[in-house]
Amino acid sequence: MVSEERSLPEASESTGPKPAQVELGTPLTANATTVMLLGSGELSRELAIAFHRFGVEVHAVDRTSHAPAQQVAHYAHVVDVSDPVAVTQLIRRVRPDFIIPEIETIAADVLEAVEERGHATVVPSAKAAALSTNRERMRRLAAEELGLPTPSYMFVSTHTEFEVAIGSLGYPVVAKAAEQSTRPNCVIESEEDVERAWEVLCDGQPETRLVVEKLVDFDYELAMLAVRSTDPATGQLATWFCEPIGYKYDAGQYVESWQPMRISEEALGNARSVAARVSNALGGRGVFSVKMFVAGDDVYFSEVHARPHETGLVTIASQRLSQFELHSRAILNMPIDVTLTSPGAACSLFSTVDAHSVRITGLGEALAVPESRVELFGKQDATIGRGMGVALATAETIGEAAQRARAVADAISVENTVG
Repeated sequence: MVSEERSLPEASESTGPKPAQVELGTPLTANATTVMLLGSGELSRELAIAFHRFGVEVHAVDRTSHAPAQQVAHYAHVVDVSDPVAVTQLIRRVRPDFIIPEIETIAADVLEAVEERGHATVVPSAKAAALSTNRERMRRLAAEELGLPTPSYMFVSTHTEFEVAIGSLGYPVVAKAAEQSTRPNCVIESEEDVERAWEVLCDGQPETRLVVEKLVDFDYELAMLAVRSTDPATGQLATWFCEPIGYKYDAGQYVESWQPMRISEEALGNARSVAARVSNALGGRGVFSVKMFVAGDDVYFSEVHARPHETGLVTIASQRLSQFELHSRAILNMPIDVTLTSPGAACSLFSTVDAHSVRITGLGEALAVPESRVELFGKQDATIGRGMGVALATAETIGEAAQRARAVADAISVENTVG
């Protein structure tokens, strides 16, 4: 097993077996190594670019055209990824080597069938794709099978069950959709919040599957990126850990993140243990973003995303290899390097307009900020509050990096090209 404290040493004749031989084809030819991205948002865009650097042929799939990843892929396919028939037909036609689910609403049964028949490698695995997008199944795995510490919880389907769960757990609680979705989480602090939370989460449906969990009195939240790939020294699957990431959300939207998150050695060990056990249970190769609550030295599992996550955008600036490069390397069975090169921070660039076809202004001023960079996602449509890009910065300290990233974001505007 690879040390959890550091990345692997460079392979040489004196350090044991050489890394596995990796052979890649040439894109747009009969021998191409191909990946299919199911979902083509901004995270898929960064992943597509990482695969391009290895000459991998990228097929980006989305229900709309001109999505961010489709703009940089070799092939763009407009398909509803929640439609099992359409997804099956596309896989049969393209015959990719790797299928990478990048959003929650995937036809999970199709992925399981593809994996069972050996038609392609599902990343990290069909099991991981199915479990990580279903809070109920994932929570039961974490708490009941793995025995991980989690907030107290109850699953409900009806309004009556909802009220009973809140009464049983006691205020405050947080209610979430049982399936990962764009619906916000609702904090319920008193009886006055109950009906509003039910309306928001049910979205007009008389019944819906929800998880109600006791709100943990935690000090902060963090994300651990666990990277599962082959250890060149042993030829066996192993797990590496990036430095912990702190993050902030507002009304369910990603606002900013920073790395490294300063935590105690005991809490760090507990966080790595939780991340390792969760990622090992899900299986396969790739990046797993494991979210946790931390109270003192105690760590509570919250949820896992079996892929790069928006909180990990900071790694574009802070690490030698970003989470996207690590994901591509793990998928292709290449050596892993989780070296942190500098404290860094990322800040979301939000649109303040509703518009089709926008222009981004203020980039000159933004990039005059020391050690800064900007990643724009290429989204055609803007709505108020939509993330259109990310501001990144590094510095000697986390505090200074965060100030720089915010200054970059403040300098940039999203404007309507009409009028």
